[in-house]
Amino acid sequence: MASPRIDPLTLEVVELIGTVVSRYYAEYDQAAAQHSLTGAQARVLGLLTLEPMPMRQLAQKLKCEPSNVTGIIDRLELRGLVERRPDPHDRRVKLAAPTEEGTATALRLRESLDFAREPLARLSADDRATLRDLLHRMLGEDAAEA
Repeated sequence: MASPRIDPLTLEVVELIGTVVSRYYAEYDQAAAQHSLTGAQARVLGLLTLEPMPMRQLAQKLKCEPSNVTGIIDRLELRGLVERRPDPHDRRVKLAAPTEEGTATALRLRESLDFAREPLARLSADDRATLRDLLHRMLGEDAAEA
């Protein structure tokens, strides 16, 4: 049985999303390198500034193996950007958390990202809100939940 054809508009939207993602990652990796970080290290540090979390949860968010995350955390810890601390709810679990320097580095990195800021500045506040809501719908999320 042949798979149904995707309409040209859907193909164009998929291509545009791919272009946006590609540009975002290229700039993110470039900004990370300016802070002597790999893109993966920068993403982990960014996630940890939102909330400390165990390696397993980081791995789930990054869609990779926990052993990969452990290596990233080890390198960030050596640089003084991350520390491991006991989970206050379960002392058997270790949480990765940013240090003060790690939080400052993540903030500087975020501020150096022009890709999202420049193209989004071309959209009105209403357009940005509509785009946000559409992206939440695409991900099967209620905008109020996120």
